[in-house]
Amino acid sequence: MEVQQLAQLLNATLGSSDGDAVRAATAALDGLASSLPRFPFHLLSLATGGENQGLKVAAATYLKNYVRRNMGENPSLEVGKEFKDQLMQALLQVEPEILKVLVEVFKFVAEVEFVKQYSWPELVPELRLAIQNSDQISNNSNCKWRTVNALTILHALIRPFQYFLNPKVVMEPVPPQLELIAEDILVPLLIVFHGLVGKVKAANIMTDISTEKIILIICKCFHFAKLDFRTERILSLAFDVVSRVLETGPGWKIVSPHFSFILDSAIMPALAMNGKDILEWEEDADEYIRKNLPSELEEFSGWREDLFTARKSAINLLGVMSMSKGPPMRSSKSTSSKRKKGEKNKRDSQQSSVGELLVLPFLSKFPVPTDDNASHPTILNNYFAVLMAYGGLEDFLRDKQPGYTATLLRTRVLPLYTISEKVPYLVAAANWVVGELSSCLPEDMSSEVYSHLLKALSMTDTTDISCYPVRVAAAGAMARLFENDYPPPEWLPLLQVVINRINDEDEESSILFELLNSLMEAGNESVMVHIPDLVLPLVGAISKFLPPDMEPWPQVAEKGFATLAVMAQCWESFISEEANEHESSEKCASGRAIIGRAFAVLLQEAWLKPKNLLESETSAPSSCVDHASTLLGSIMLSVTEINSILELKVSELLSVWAHLVADWHAWEESEDLSVFDCIKEVVRLSTEYELADFLSRRVPSPPAPPVPPLSIVEGIGAFVSEAITQYPSAMGRACSCVHMLLHAPSYSSETESVKQSLVIAFCQAASSSFYRIYRKQPSPLWKSLLLVIASCYLYCPDTVEEILTRNQDGGFAAWVSGLCSVASPSCTICLSGESEIKLCVMALVKVIERLLELGNFSSGIGRECFTSLLEATAKLKEVEDNAEVEEEEEEEVQEESGDEDEEETDYEDSDDDEHEETQEEFLERYAKAAIDLEDGNAVEEGDVECEDLEPDLGHLEEIDHQRLVFSLIERHRDVLLKGQVLPPQLVLTLRGAFPEQFSLLQ
Repeated sequence: MEVQQLAQLLNATLGSSDGDAVRAATAALDGLASSLPRFPFHLLSLATGGENQGLKVAAATYLKNYVRRNMGENPSLEVGKEFKDQLMQALLQVEPEILKVLVEVFKFVAEVEFVKQYSWPELVPELRLAIQNSDQISNNSNCKWRTVNALTILHALIRPFQYFLNPKVVMEPVPPQLELIAEDILVPLLIVFHGLVGKVKAANIMTDISTEKIILIICKCFHFAKLDFRTERILSLAFDVVSRVLETGPGWKIVSPHFSFILDSAIMPALAMNGKDILEWEEDADEYIRKNLPSELEEFSGWREDLFTARKSAINLLGVMSMSKGPPMRSSKSTSSKRKKGEKNKRDSQQSSVGELLVLPFLSKFPVPTDDNASHPTILNNYFAVLMAYGGLEDFLRDKQPGYTATLLRTRVLPLYTISEKVPYLVAAANWVVGELSSCLPEDMSSEVYSHLLKALSMTDTTDISCYPVRVAAAGAMARLFENDYPPPEWLPLLQVVINRINDEDEESSILFELLNSLMEAGNESVMVHIPDLVLPLVGAISKFLPPDMEPWPQVAEKGFATLAVMAQCWESFISEEANEHESSEKCASGRAIIGRAFAVLLQEAWLKPKNLLESETSAPSSCVDHASTLLGSIMLSVTEINSILELKVSELLSVWAHLVADWHAWEESEDLSVFDCIKEVVRLSTEYELADFLSRRVPSPPAPPVPPLSIVEGIGAFVSEAITQYPSAMGRACSCVHMLLHAPSYSSETESVKQSLVIAFCQAASSSFYRIYRKQPSPLWKSLLLVIASCYLYCPDTVEEILTRNQDGGFAAWVSGLCSVASPSCTICLSGESEIKLCVMALVKVIERLLELGNFSSGIGRECFTSLLEATAKLKEVEDNAEVEEEEEEEVQEESGDEDEEETDYEDSDDDEHEETQEEFLERYAKAAIDLEDGNAVEEGDVECEDLEPDLGHLEEIDHQRLVFSLIERHRDVLLKGQVLPPQLVLTLRGAFPEQFSLLQ
């Protein structure tokens, strides 16, 4: 009501020739301004959502005057957080005409609340977030926040600082508010500005008016913020420009005469250590490492502008200079260039590079620090620069003989490790250099390199200096060595040192877990054989990081679980290769048992102690479920008897795990692969042994705690159903699990209700997904979903028909028609695997029997089903015959050539069968996909690796499918064949495949 009254009064002030009416409306507005407590909120609402543009402008203008008048009369007036938040949201979204007025409102508020009183501290981080997530910077056209609006707000915020605040002070210090704006917003905008300018230069024209506005506003912001902020960033850009210039012939001729000056006066000062580095080492070691000693072991997040430092750009420029041998030359197509090609190559190989002529001689002028002078500031700072320079020479040294790099390291880098009073700053830099040059190291240096790195990895803090960066840099160097296939002379000592270094320090232990991952992935049999011995101490170390109750786990615990998962996978891969030898087989089984027991102890500690997960509503973080699933899989693989299940508490652990996966919401994280693998092991184990709580939950006697309502299989069923419904990339794997869960377990009369509940859940999930995509062109997901419904239909046809009939998009008939389509050999996604065809045959038999019972077979759908059944039966016979022939051929090959020849033949055949997509095929496929997307015919794609997953039919494999089909025909021959016209080709196929039974079809 109040808003409507305001709108009427504002409209009365617009376009009226009656001056008295305008004055009366204005007076009424002034009266409401003093009487309505939410007057400014109502004006803001009308400015953004008024019924016409005139009303919006009038409301915004009155709000501007209202705020200016009130804040002018009372400068100490506080503006509430609610109004400031709503004002910011309006500013980010309104059209330009309203923005122009409302930004004046923001200026008044910001000058009082931020510039003078500094009582709006959240403004800068909120504005930074708004700019970062705005439409054109985040490349999200659906975002309501406009980049131009956000930058206009920034410009208005900076403008009061143009001449700082106190003209009476000769050298006024930079206001902290402006420093905050520069640090948090303006520096990241340099990257944005660079990208926009590059985009415009590439297009050779300003094609987008909004881009022009954005560039202009950013330039104005930098102009008004006359700060000497981040001179380092300006230097970084300058170094990058010179590097790019050197890539051109004319540029090289201009720059090359100044190489010595650039090296001495620009590069080395940028590389030298300074007071800021030492302060950062002490106060924020991780930031120091990220900027100066980066490695693959660390994860970067947020805007990446901090990664662009003058030091890194100087290192890059030095690498470009070192490789240079002269100006880049254009390739000539003349015959004379062809004739002189050999002479040119010979001349280039003999020509010395700038690295040899200038860079290395220049760096050699700085002597290696000794025990006497290593701590001297000038020596320390300069030699730090030398080490940084060596780290940038990887490409240059890779072209040299291995001995060249060995000499350089032995004379200029490794001596730093032998200084009695080691200087951590230099040792950390030396570690980084070793890692950067790992691709250039000769094999005979392995022992001394790893010896020094192991000592650095164990380097303890001194009284005054933390050696954390030294240890992290050593771990990063080792990871680079592994990556470049540079192994240590012995793996076990290295593994033991790494595991023994894992302690209560979360950050350092996280790095060591990452290093262990690299060790496992890079190691060979020499590493794998030690895994059982390493798991026990590692489990003990990880258990110390677990919280005492079920609060979220720290990141270091998650890293530890991830490392154990990698070790488990490496062990399984290793023993699969060793399983053929009897002695190795026993050793592998023993190792698997040790690993299984260790993992069981850890999961019991995590899930069953001290407070059972099932007693509380909280749970372990879902990010650990994937790794825990891998550990559970290893535990189940280690089970060889029923006593092991009881000893390891497998049922209890699986109950907790099923409780967790039932509430899985991490599909976008691609963490579900190990969960599906674990499901397979659960089903296998439940088939081999009586697994408690698998099909139904045991109810303990009081006063035992209550149990969750879901059994293990029901928890898995909830996970699988959610996968089918929510995530196409997981749909293939989920559909494969459906068949296992329905066909493999032995359901009794007491657990029949459990199977029925699974059927309902699976059918609802599969049918909803199928009906969502079935009107589009057939896709591999079609087949998976159709077969899931088929499996459900075999057990509860009435229930499935009811579920399907509820759908308005064709219902039961649509599913039957789809099943018939994939059974046809002419379908692009026809059934190919033996199990798929068997399942389809059984489902079609069941459908036909139901139609016969209801007297509906003579309908079109009945005839279609019968034809498809015969086609599928013929296809099944063909697949079975081919399998027998292939098996006989394999036996003959083994007898004639032996296993080795057979493997070689298989390898060659696989090469012949593999088809590599050509560029034309790639372009054609993506063009078709683009057309389908534009026409709305794009089909959801599943995981390609899952398209060939054969359904596990469990006890249904025992059914004689040929007898099943011809028994149906024999019992209902008259009805089935009456009026049925079979395709001639199908008749010929059936006659050849089933000569004895063919008479039933005549």
